[in-house]
Amino acid sequence: MHAAHALAAGMGGVRTAGDLVARLQLNRGMRIDAAKKYVADKLGISISDINDPVIMGEVREDLNIFRLSEGQGSTDSMAAKFNISKLMGMDINCVNRFKRKIGGNL
Repeated sequence: MHAAHALAAGMGGVRTAGDLVARLQLNRGMRIDAAKKYVADKLGISISDINDPVIMGEVREDLNIFRLSEGQGSTDSMAAKFNISKLMGMDINCVNRFKRKIGGNL
């Protein structure tokens, strides 16, 4: 079951850039190749690098956009969503809702 899920999940979720690509596909209706290019351009890396868990781990840590292996000094998930929203230039519902509730512009 785990192997089937790993294959079905595709790009590796938060270990690589699969979550970012999927957000763009769902939020903006982008095709997968266009979404991968957009993510790679925004992160400043090549398209092949977004599939590499080692490189993406370093990129995620540098940009504070969440790492799977949370350790001391890591960004929490809500802060990571704020950073992803700003970096990718996309609306994320929970971020928008949080901003409305606190009545501020973050």
